[in-house]
Amino acid sequence: MIEHDDEVRTVRSFCRICTSVCGILVEVSGDEVLHVQGDKQHPRSRGYTCTKGRALPKMHHHPDRIEHPSMKSDCVQQPTSWDLLLDDLGIRLRDIIDRHGPAAVGIYFGSGLGMDAAGYRAAQSLAASIGTPAKFSPLTIDGCAKVLISDLVGGTPRLSGRPDLDHATFVLLVGSNPMISHGHTVAMTNPKGYLRELVKRAEVWVLDPRSTETARLATGHLAPRPGTDYAVLAFLVRALLADGADREFLARHTADTERLAQAVAPFDLTHVAQLADIAPSALEALCTAVRKAGRIAIETGTGITMSASANVTQWLMWALMGVTGSLNREGGYWFHPGFGYQLEEMELPITPAEGSFGPGPRSRPEVQSFLGEWPCAVLPDEINAGNIRAVLNFGGNLVTAFPDTSKLVPALEKLEVFATIEIIENETTALSTHLLPTKDPLERADVTMWDTLLPRIIGQHTSRVVDVIGDRRSSWWVLAELGQRLGFDLIGMPIEDATDDVLLAQIAARARVPYAELIDKGAVEVPNTLPAPWVDRHVANLGGWRLAPQLLVDQLAALHDPEPLVMVPRRQRRRLNSQLGYLNAPVEVIIHPDDAATANIIDATPVTVRSANGVIIGVAKVDSSIRRGAISVPHGHPSIANVNYLTGKNDIDPITGMAHYSGIAVSIASA
Repeated sequence: MIEHDDEVRTVRSFCRICTSVCGILVEVSGDEVLHVQGDKQHPRSRGYTCTKGRALPKMHHHPDRIEHPSMKSDCVQQPTSWDLLLDDLGIRLRDIIDRHGPAAVGIYFGSGLGMDAAGYRAAQSLAASIGTPAKFSPLTIDGCAKVLISDLVGGTPRLSGRPDLDHATFVLLVGSNPMISHGHTVAMTNPKGYLRELVKRAEVWVLDPRSTETARLATGHLAPRPGTDYAVLAFLVRALLADGADREFLARHTADTERLAQAVAPFDLTHVAQLADIAPSALEALCTAVRKAGRIAIETGTGITMSASANVTQWLMWALMGVTGSLNREGGYWFHPGFGYQLEEMELPITPAEGSFGPGPRSRPEVQSFLGEWPCAVLPDEINAGNIRAVLNFGGNLVTAFPDTSKLVPALEKLEVFATIEIIENETTALSTHLLPTKDPLERADVTMWDTLLPRIIGQHTSRVVDVIGDRRSSWWVLAELGQRLGFDLIGMPIEDATDDVLLAQIAARARVPYAELIDKGAVEVPNTLPAPWVDRHVANLGGWRLAPQLLVDQLAALHDPEPLVMVPRRQRRRLNSQLGYLNAPVEVIIHPDDAATANIIDATPVTVRSANGVIIGVAKVDSSIRRGAISVPHGHPSIANVNYLTGKNDIDPITGMAHYSGIAVSIASA
């Protein structure tokens, strides 16, 4: 803590709005958070912070912040004490478990609790103690493909791949716009400055149906029809296998090369140019650049991972980096060993070639679990079938995050118990039977969660910045007290002996530096080595990178052409998914002038977007930055602009069960 004077103090912390976790300095006067700026001494972000991070004072002082626990009575939330709420919730849950079994309790691990290290660990312990298979998370909202390919190609879901942007000479960004969504997967601090420097020393190409903010800075931009990026990658794999592959790497470190060649054989220049609606000369230019580069670094974003072709696109991305000898190599793709959990010290188990799947919900026998979780899309059916009677929602806005909102909301209203941990009122808290207000990011001590998503090996600690508002409590305390009422010890010690830092020290026990050093320095970075011996050792045990998993080869062959007009989602500079609505980001539906003219839509006027499942309303932005045949709608907005009204609980990926949020067939009309 740095004291400026008697009234205003500046506290060093790190932002927990997204997984970039940039270093910040927070100015505080008494109980008021005045200002947030970047910490120039932070080893990674070096003074950068984004609009969302600088909005932390508005989050902390939000007029709809939840300060006291409450329970619903006569359809109205009534303030109550923690003891009464937890007693009531514990009695109801125990009764449901006793009558219907553990599977009658569904648990959602939302992003809110996901950025709270001690709270998330307590939530995992509660789920394990209850023994419910009905676990849900954002994995089946926007991230299944990445973990699936790690599992199928890399033989373990523990491999968290990162593009080696610091050493790359060629970078391909597919459906990723780090200029706006810098926290998703790439965790790129100061994206504008970084990308400008990157293009000075490397070729940066973008595949995206929009001329995004990132594409405008890039060396090259191709705008394929939404959902056909996989075909472009298949074309590149085919071409490189014919001329330009790293034969030594393929022979020593990969398997199934012949099957890969057979899978991509149909994707020649003529076929892909027609399917993706890209000029053959543009495809040839991209292929020439890849051949010239040798090793390449590729990253995908939610433009890919939320689509019907997510799995095969992510697979062919890995395959292309395998063919070019870029996996676990400098300038290509590296795998994060973790700051807290040191994977290089572990013998990673080899998962089956057919994937890590298990039984799914009774109401949807065609759906399987993935990595011990059920797809979010099945929740309404499980509730309506009477299989799930209580839902514990840990920091998620289900109404704006889950698919098929029109089916979800009536199902949530049927629950006997719908308990929500949250800090600000929203559409989901309004449906909850029990509302449990917990500390916001500035009110609690914390350590970095999900450090394997960072582009460096770094750990961080922060003390609380301000005192707690109202009767909010630590999430771990709330869950430990609930667990105690259910007969479970979630934290391994008497609750009265525990504090934030005591539990955080337990979590950091495996970290690369002592917890006291992490507290003292705030942020600690350790060097990374490429190629990483632990990755090569694991791949040798695997028998080589599995470049052509049969499950994905079959899915590639089954893909069909996109519809004439489809919706693709996007993130916004002043929003993060369903958060930060108070920054007033507009709901602009970006439409190509030709598509707007066909539908008689005028710029800046209300427009309806209709799918087979529902309809939403936004404001038209007629703009040639998007290609014909696609419209772009920001996701995370509530009410009539909620894109999840367009999604369907049955329109899901046949492998992972993830709902399709991108590439949805739509029609548009003046509202």
